[in-house]
Amino acid sequence: MNAFLHRAILVCYAVTAFAFTANAQTPFKRPPPTPADWAALAKLPDLTGVWEIPMGGPGGGFFPPGRPSLTPEYAAKAQALAAHAGEDTSSANCVPPGMPMIMGEPYPMEFLLTPGQVTIVIEAFSMVRHIYTDGRPMPSDPDPTYFGTSIGHWDGDTLVVESVGFSSHTELAMRVPHSDKMRILEKFRLTDPDTMSIETTVIDPEALTAPYISTRTLKRHRSWTIAEYVCEDNNRNFVDQNGKAGINLTPPGTKTGKP
Repeated sequence: MNAFLHRAILVCYAVTAFAFTANAQTPFKRPPPTPADWAALAKLPDLTGVWEIPMGGPGGGFFPPGRPSLTPEYAAKAQALAAHAGEDTSSANCVPPGMPMIMGEPYPMEFLLTPGQVTIVIEAFSMVRHIYTDGRPMPSDPDPTYFGTSIGHWDGDTLVVESVGFSSHTELAMRVPHSDKMRILEKFRLTDPDTMSIETTVIDPEALTAPYISTRTLKRHRSWTIAEYVCEDNNRNFVDQNGKAGINLTPPGTKTGKP
């Protein structure tokens, strides 16, 4: 190899490595929990256990009332999604809805509190949310995921959570897309020992003309456990050769065809 070319390649590698190092975030290292951390945890509101949104109950049920106020650009995108609602859908492909819609699924969810973290095990799609309360900063350039990156803190008896960095495959409401600027704020609070209120505010300066705010009420079931959910097991959704989604409503074990 030409000596000049070799030196030029080495210089390019060095510049790239320096730029990557300069832009990389210093990883947050959570210290191991101490007895004092566990003692402090015991003084927080008890959110642990299995919860569900009561069918037909207060707080808007599974789907909050009202629709988000969209900008003209995103109103057109929402119209296009609605026009093709019968085609290939995430549910037909066993893909979870992501945030914020996963928190409104008609399935139980289990809250677990440990020092520096709140974990939500959602029965729907066997999904798990991690809310970090260990003081780490919000990432400046998060990798887009279905649930985003969630950072929380306690404000008195209320768990306040901010989430950013969502996959473009998710929706901020049913058949309503979002931009990469979307942020979600949540406030979790007990209104009585077995009732939890979750206020959710969706902020997206490109998609929304105003914040989209909804409140859900969850009830605790102290004798429940989370069941296994395997979407592909006995999956009765399908997509035909034309890309149209459907569902097979024939009861399992039923013979089809003419008698």
